[in-house]
Amino acid sequence: MTTTSTTRPPVSLYGFLTPKHGHADALRKLLTDLVEPSRGHEGSLQYHLHEQEDGRFFLYEVWRSQEDLDRHNATPLLRAFMDELPEHMEGAPEAYFGAMRSPYPDTVV
Repeated sequence: MTTTSTTRPPVSLYGFLTPKHGHADALRKLLTDLVEPSRGHEGSLQYHLHEQEDGRFFLYEVWRSQEDLDRHNATPLLRAFMDELPEHMEGAPEAYFGAMRSPYPDTVV
Protein backbone atom coordinates (compact mmCIF):
# COMPACT_ATOMS: atom_id res chain seq x y z
CA MET A 1 0.00 0.00 0.00
CA THR A 2 1.24 3.52 -0.77
CA THR A 3 0.38 7.00 0.40
CA THR A 4 -2.76 8.56 -1.04
CA SER A 5 -3.30 12.01 -2.43
CA THR A 6 -5.01 13.05 0.82
CA THR A 7 -1.89 12.23 2.83
CA ARG A 8 0.86 14.81 3.03
CA PRO A 9 4.07 13.40 1.58
CA PRO A 10 7.02 12.73 3.88
CA VAL A 11 9.77 15.35 3.92
CA SER A 12 13.38 14.58 3.24
CA LEU A 13 16.60 16.30 4.20
CA TYR A 14 19.88 15.24 2.66
CA GLY A 15 23.27 16.61 1.87
CA PHE A 16 27.03 16.48 2.03
CA LEU A 17 29.28 17.58 4.88
CA THR A 18 32.98 18.13 4.24
CA PRO A 19 35.34 17.83 7.21
CA LYS A 20 38.16 20.26 7.78
CA HIS A 21 41.62 18.80 7.28
CA GLY A 22 42.37 16.63 10.30
CA HIS A 23 38.75 16.66 11.55
CA ALA A 24 37.28 13.65 9.71
CA ASP A 25 37.32 11.42 12.80
CA ALA A 26 35.66 14.06 14.98
CA LEU A 27 32.99 14.82 12.38
CA ARG A 28 32.39 11.10 11.81
CA LYS A 29 31.82 10.63 15.55
CA LEU A 30 29.45 13.62 15.78
CA LEU A 31 27.40 12.30 12.87
CA THR A 32 27.46 8.67 13.97
CA ASP A 33 26.31 9.65 17.45
CA LEU A 34 23.17 11.21 15.89
CA VAL A 35 21.98 8.14 13.99
CA GLU A 36 20.35 5.92 16.62
CA PRO A 37 18.87 8.70 18.77
CA SER A 38 17.44 10.37 15.65
CA ARG A 39 15.93 7.11 14.43
CA GLY A 40 14.11 6.95 17.76
CA HIS A 41 12.51 10.38 17.40
CA GLU A 42 8.81 10.46 16.60
CA GLY A 43 8.22 10.61 12.86
CA SER A 44 11.66 9.39 11.77
CA LEU A 45 11.19 7.11 8.76
CA GLN A 46 14.79 6.92 7.54
CA TYR A 47 18.07 8.20 8.93
CA HIS A 48 21.28 7.14 7.20
CA LEU A 49 24.89 8.25 7.24
CA HIS A 50 27.26 7.43 4.39
CA GLU A 51 30.96 8.17 3.97
CA GLN A 52 32.10 8.99 0.44
CA GLU A 53 35.43 7.93 -1.07
CA ASP A 54 36.45 11.60 -1.26
CA GLY A 55 36.06 11.97 2.53
CA ARG A 56 32.72 13.79 2.54
CA PHE A 57 29.81 12.51 4.59
CA PHE A 58 26.32 12.12 3.12
CA LEU A 59 23.36 12.33 5.48
CA TYR A 60 19.90 11.19 4.34
CA GLU A 61 16.79 11.69 6.49
CA VAL A 62 13.09 11.11 5.81
CA TRP A 63 10.46 12.40 8.24
CA ARG A 64 6.72 11.70 8.36
CA SER A 65 5.97 15.45 8.43
CA GLN A 66 7.54 18.88 8.67
CA GLU A 67 6.30 19.05 12.27
CA ASP A 68 8.23 15.88 13.12
CA LEU A 69 11.39 17.28 11.53
CA ASP A 70 10.91 20.58 13.40
CA ARG A 71 10.58 18.71 16.72
CA HIS A 72 13.73 16.72 15.92
CA ASN A 73 15.63 19.91 15.07
CA ALA A 74 14.56 21.49 18.38
CA THR A 75 15.96 18.68 20.55
CA PRO A 76 18.95 19.38 22.81
CA LEU A 77 20.83 16.67 20.88
CA LEU A 78 20.48 18.52 17.58
CA ARG A 79 21.14 21.95 19.06
CA ALA A 80 24.39 20.70 20.66
CA PHE A 81 25.38 19.06 17.38
CA MET A 82 24.76 22.27 15.42
CA ASP A 83 26.81 24.27 17.93
CA GLU A 84 29.79 21.93 17.52
CA LEU A 85 29.49 21.31 13.78
CA PRO A 86 31.31 24.45 12.45
CA GLU A 87 34.45 23.52 14.38
CA HIS A 88 34.83 20.38 12.26
CA MET A 89 33.43 21.40 8.86
CA GLU A 90 34.98 22.97 5.80
CA GLY A 91 32.38 25.53 4.76
CA ALA A 92 28.65 25.13 5.11
CA PRO A 93 26.81 21.83 4.58
CA GLU A 94 25.57 21.25 1.05
CA ALA A 95 21.98 20.60 2.12
CA TYR A 96 18.75 19.89 0.25
CA PHE A 97 15.20 19.68 1.51
CA GLY A 98 11.98 18.64 -0.15
CA ALA A 99 8.72 16.75 -0.17
CA MET A 100 9.01 13.13 -1.28
CA ARG A 101 7.10 12.64 -4.53
CA SER A 102 7.56 8.90 -4.98
CA PRO A 103 5.13 6.70 -3.06
CA TYR A 104 6.18 5.77 0.44
CA PRO A 105 4.76 2.57 2.00
CA ASP A 106 2.00 3.25 4.55
CA THR A 107 3.32 0.42 6.70
CA VAL A 108 6.39 2.51 7.53
CA VAL A 109 4.48 5.74 8.11
